[in-house]
Amino acid sequence: MEIDQLLVIGFIAIFSAVSGYFKLLKPSGAFSAFLTGLLIWAGFGLKGLILLGVFFLTSSLLSRYKSKVKEHLGEIHEKGSARDWAQVAANGGTAALAGMSNFILPDPVWLIVLAISIASANADTWASELGVLSKQQPVSIKSFKRVPSGTSGAVSGFGTIATAAGSLVIALTAGYLFGMGPGWVFLVFLFGVAGSLLDTLLGAYLQAGFQCVRCHLPTEKLIHCSIPTKQISGFNRINNDAVNFISGFTVAIMGMAVYTIL
Repeated sequence: MEIDQLLVIGFIAIFSAVSGYFKLLKPSGAFSAFLTGLLIWAGFGLKGLILLGVFFLTSSLLSRYKSKVKEHLGEIHEKGSARDWAQVAANGGTAALAGMSNFILPDPVWLIVLAISIASANADTWASELGVLSKQQPVSIKSFKRVPSGTSGAVSGFGTIATAAGSLVIALTAGYLFGMGPGWVFLVFLFGVAGSLLDTLLGAYLQAGFQCVRCHLPTEKLIHCSIPTKQISGFNRINNDAVNFISGFTVAIMGMAVYTIL
């Protein structure tokens, strides 16, 4: 193995460790991030790492942005802002698979899968982290009623704008780094937005939803107020991580199909 390759591997390891040290990632998340970065670098080189880095840095910074205002989300969301291995895999798993696939069987189609999956993850993350700051409560796409900020399966105008902005940043970055044509940059953007919207749809109809039997707060948690919650919607085995992975993977495969047809 050459010195420059060892340096890159060392950089990925140090970056993952530092992210864990600053509690952007849990230990399991840091290890998962290392593997994800390694596979993306193997398939797409430093440009792939930069694209992944744009997603990770912006999403991590946004998760800390106005964190005091978001403290109430801890009562709703199953997990905190420090991401574990499942959250890393949910957002970066498809990109990692694209990296491994491009390393084994190089093909331009894997770049489309990489870009769309990261655009979808970034769009959804920006929507989640910025949408909760909207002055108006979001509307559930299932009941069409206003629900508490942070509720899965709900949308707001501000969150929708954040969705588009998050996808656009990745689409433009991918286009610049890899020399993608304007048409493909636009398609990456569209599929990224579609991935976030699909995430909202699955969150409303498939993701398990619970309610505290003591304070009656809707939540993703299995335990609230120190007692087990009761399931009120969705499927028990489908949590937010599963929804994130399914939505990102689905739109990436759709983009792959469009690339093959064209």
